[in-house]
Amino acid sequence: MLEISSKTNLLEQKNYRYSLQDVENPNLYRDIYDYESIPKIPFNHRRVPMGMPEEIWITDTSFRDGQQAINPYTVDQIVDLYKLMNKLGGPYGIIRQTEFFAYSEKDREAIRRCQELGLRFPEITTWIRANKKDFQLVKDLGIRETGILVSCSDYHIFKKMKMTRSQAMRQYLDTVAMAFEAGVMPRCHLEDITRADFYGFVVPFVCELTKMSQEAQIPIRIRACDTMGYGVPYTEVALPRSVPGIVYGLQHYADVESNYLEWHGHNDFYKAVTNASTAWLYGASAVNCTLMGIGERTGNVPLEAMCIEYASLRGSLDGMDLTVITEIADYYKNVIGYDIPPMTPFVGRSFNETRAGIHADGLMKDEEIYNIFNTKKLLNKPASVMIGQNSGLAGIAYWINDNYQLPATSAVQKTDPLVVEMKAWIDAQYAAGRVAAMSVAELEAKIEELTGGTLARL
Repeated sequence: MLEISSKTNLLEQKNYRYSLQDVENPNLYRDIYDYESIPKIPFNHRRVPMGMPEEIWITDTSFRDGQQAINPYTVDQIVDLYKLMNKLGGPYGIIRQTEFFAYSEKDREAIRRCQELGLRFPEITTWIRANKKDFQLVKDLGIRETGILVSCSDYHIFKKMKMTRSQAMRQYLDTVAMAFEAGVMPRCHLEDITRADFYGFVVPFVCELTKMSQEAQIPIRIRACDTMGYGVPYTEVALPRSVPGIVYGLQHYADVESNYLEWHGHNDFYKAVTNASTAWLYGASAVNCTLMGIGERTGNVPLEAMCIEYASLRGSLDGMDLTVITEIADYYKNVIGYDIPPMTPFVGRSFNETRAGIHADGLMKDEEIYNIFNTKKLLNKPASVMIGQNSGLAGIAYWINDNYQLPATSAVQKTDPLVVEMKAWIDAQYAAGRVAAMSVAELEAKIEELTGGTLARL
C-alpha cells in the first residue's frame, strides 16, 4: 500500500509490517560482541535520511539515573537543583522534563516540594516498578507520565529474565495496560537497544505499543536506551549499533512520532554527546541527560553539554540562561562536595585556563585567539591562566590582571617591574625542584610582599 508520508510528503510503501521472531536461542550478536575483544563496528552502507524535528528539547534523569552513581541528594539539594534547571532551561522549557524515584517517603517529599514551587518546566515525571500499586501511587501524586523498564535485548530477556521474546512482550504489554488503567502516560525505557534484535523484537514490540496507545487514546513515549554506550553515530553503520538507524527505524517502521521519541545514552566509549546529537539530527525530539553527566559507570549524557549543543545546532539560546551552568557547577562543588575533574568542558576549573606562556600572551592581545567563545558573557566564567614553570611574563601579567580584576587603565604589562620580579621568584621555585603549579594563595602572598598590599586595594 502506498501512503503520503506526513514527514517527507512523499509516497512511501506501508504494506510491510515486522512480526515478532520468537527464537529458540538468544541472538547475542557474537560477531560484534564476543566479550573477549573490543566490540566491533560493522558497516552495511545503508543510509537513512537526516531529519531534525521542528522542536527539540532536553530531559533530565539526575534524580533517578544520576543518583545511582553518587551519594543520594538530600531533599533540599533536589529542590535547589530543580530550581536551577528551571532557570537554565528558560521560559520555553528547553529542559522539558526531569525524572524522580517515587519509592520512599524521602523521594515523595522531594516531588511534593518541587511541585509546590509551581514551575511549569521541567515537568516532574517518575520512574517506578511495574505494578498496580506503584501506578496508583504515581497518579495520587498528580504525576502525568512515568517511566517503566522494558528491556529489549536477548541478553536481558533470555539471560536475566529467563523468558522467551513472546513472554517478555506479553509481560510488557500487560504492564502498559496497567498504566492505562491508572490513567498514567507510560514512558517505555527500551533498555539495551544497541544489543537488541531490532527488526525481530524491537519494531514488532513498539508496533504493538503504538496500537495499544491508539486504542486507549493515551500517548506512549519511547525512550531508546543505549544502556552500555555501544551506540555509534557514523552514517552507514549496521544495526544494532547505528544511532541513525535506530531513530529512523522507530519512526519509519513503528510509527513513533518525533515528539514521543527520546534518546538515553551512556559514555562508555566516549560517544554519549555525539550520539545524543545524532539522535536529534535523525528525528528524536528529546535527549535524556544528567547534570555533570553523573551516572552509572562512565556516566550519562551531560545536560550542560547538550545545552551548548542545542545552541550550536539551532543558532539560538531560545531563552536558556547558560550562566546557570556555572552556578550549578559551583553548587556541586561548594554544597554537594562533588569534585568536578578540572578539565571537564564548560564546568571544570581549567576548561578555559591556559598554562603556556605563549598562549597567555595571545590572551592578553585578544582572548578570542585562545578561548572557545566569550565564556565570560555566556557562562560567567572568564578565560584564565594557571601559573607554572611555563607561564612566562605574559602569563603572569594576565593572571595578575584577571585575579585582581584590574581595569584596562591600571592593568600591568609583561614588562612591568612587578611582573619581572614575580617571574624571577617563580623561576627560582622551579629551579629548586618544584613541580606543582602555583596556588592562588602563594601568588597573592608574594604580590602582597612585593607591593606592600597596594595592588590588592586597587
